[in-house]
Amino acid sequence: MTEPGYTVTVRKKVLKKLAKAPEAVKILFRQLAQDLKGKGPIQKEWPNYSKLSEKSYHCHLNYRYVACWQHEGDSIEIEVYYAGTRENAPY
Repeated sequence: MTEPGYTVTVRKKVLKKLAKAPEAVKILFRQLAQDLKGKGPIQKEWPNYSKLSEKSYHCHLNYRYVACWQHEGDSIEIEVYYAGTRENAPY
């Protein structure tokens, strides 16, 4: 029997940015995506995790790179809308 889990969608713009990121960041992002799928939007184990608004969250992948995602109420859908440098983060 499989567990219900979450569906994680990554915007095309995020995939393009990640393609240019260092390999270590890509690996960390894949780990985060797996955690989001398995555990949902609340990721307290990740560095500098915080809730940005009622439906938006973020964490650091490493010192320079962050990821931001959103989740609506009881939905199983999580959308990653940003992954990139802290300097350009949308918060």
